[in-house]
Amino acid sequence: METVPDGRTERPAGGAVGAGSGLLPAGWRPSPHRWKRPGARPDTQRMEDRGYTQGGRSTSVGKAREVVWQWRRGGGGKEVGAEDAAPHLPRLCRAARGPGSTHHCLWKYITAAVTLILLSFFLQEKNEEHLKYSLLLEEKKKILGQLNQEQIGSEIKNRLEALKDIQKTSPLLRHAKYKFLAGAPPREKKLLAVGVSSAQHPHGSRLLNTLRPLFQASSGPEPECTVVLVSLSDSDPEWLSQTAASLSDLFRAHTEAQQLLAVRGRLGGPPVPGALNIASHSSPCEAPYSRQKADYALLMHFAANLSENFLMLEDWVHCVPRFISTVYWALSAWKELPWVTLEFSSLSFSGKVSHSSDLPRLTSFFLLFHKDTPTHLLLSEFRLLLAQNVPVPFGSSAFYHMGNDSVLENTCFPAEKGKVFGEPDVTASVRTDLVTVLNDVPQYAYTLNKESFATLGPVKGNHLTAVLEKPQKVVRIEVRTGSGKQRQYKLEQGQVELGYGPSEDFKGCARYRLLGPMVAGHLDQMVSYEEGSVEELSCIRLLVPAPQESWLLIRQIKVWITEDEEEES
Repeated sequence: METVPDGRTERPAGGAVGAGSGLLPAGWRPSPHRWKRPGARPDTQRMEDRGYTQGGRSTSVGKAREVVWQWRRGGGGKEVGAEDAAPHLPRLCRAARGPGSTHHCLWKYITAAVTLILLSFFLQEKNEEHLKYSLLLEEKKKILGQLNQEQIGSEIKNRLEALKDIQKTSPLLRHAKYKFLAGAPPREKKLLAVGVSSAQHPHGSRLLNTLRPLFQASSGPEPECTVVLVSLSDSDPEWLSQTAASLSDLFRAHTEAQQLLAVRGRLGGPPVPGALNIASHSSPCEAPYSRQKADYALLMHFAANLSENFLMLEDWVHCVPRFISTVYWALSAWKELPWVTLEFSSLSFSGKVSHSSDLPRLTSFFLLFHKDTPTHLLLSEFRLLLAQNVPVPFGSSAFYHMGNDSVLENTCFPAEKGKVFGEPDVTASVRTDLVTVLNDVPQYAYTLNKESFATLGPVKGNHLTAVLEKPQKVVRIEVRTGSGKQRQYKLEQGQVELGYGPSEDFKGCARYRLLGPMVAGHLDQMVSYEEGSVEELSCIRLLVPAPQESWLLIRQIKVWITEDEEEES
């Protein structure tokens, strides 16, 4: 026997206790086949047969956390918790030299290994299922993306094909013939051509009632930058002769100044299959729509080279005074911005301004549709075709209908109702980085009283933002700057933007889109939305795009969310 350094534990000389075991607890001694402790009680003999004694109760290594180990150190006893016993578990397992203990530990390791293998198979199956699900989900997303791309691609392809078609001048227009009835074309291009298509009506001509207020509403230099083109579309030679004579007599000064021109046009060449064949029309409105498209096509085809911009009017429309100045300042403000059609009335067709360079394509587009498609719907579709997704309607209408004279006209060309707005009542708070002077409060720019907000020397990037109390479906916005009729201290250059998604600090919005530029320090514009859009506005921002050295006076920002009523115009 050998004695360990502490002199309390013995082991057989020349041999290790167990397979690689450490020292046994003090008070234990080996027996020929089992380790036994002197004075072991009978109720612990079975545990001694296993090679160790534990506090009077038998247990396995797997239940070691529930036992209290007890051994004697020099006649004394010490109890140790399960956490203190944990480090000894491997040594105890290795110390058991008997076949029962070895077999028991071996089964423990086998059970653990099998459990780990089964767990790995289970996790592998789960991972494979998750991978299959992810792949299936990705495949579905890919298919949906392909379908969307195919749909978008199909729409783009259809639009490109339509654009290709309208690039070619219709054979009906290539061989069109015109006859001058009054006046002569201007020698140089004007800023604006006002086109009026007129035909004979049962209750007399309405053309003269349209032209009188048209010229009366123009004053000063306004007529010098415009030309009025009248296209007479009736085939009655007597009516044509009488109308031409009336135009020459009543508006002699304008015809001589090349501000008024009257023509009679006819389509020529082989007709498009099925197009403009009035005899084959089945619905009551199909013939008037086809005739109207042909008349407008002839009018715009002739007007393409007269001016830079074109304004369409019907022959039963009244205009407000100085409407030419309204159009002029709007064109100046929108000069650097992309647009296809600007709308100066709530009427379906009258009051729409287009680029003259777009007229050849627009006329060909009209003649592609020969059935009962209303002309104003084609005008809206043409705007979408040229990538203007939302209309640009101004808030104050410059043109009004005088009414219709027949049941057929009321059916096919119903008189539109004018929009009437009450006082705005949308609550908002104002945020700005403009310099505040004279104890002015920025909120004054939004209140509906005589108060206003004044600032000095705004610089590029300055803004004044009205943050709505809650998101709203806004229909109209008006911003006024400057004072008096001359609008002194107005914002020389500015634009109004619509904000979506309020920021967390409620000082602005996450993104903005342009509503329109300020026109001579003023903006009054309807708010349009893309078809199917449900997003509501949260901010209205007045942005300064260029520095201004003078004072700036912001008088009012008005916001409407509903129309109070509608009335016949």
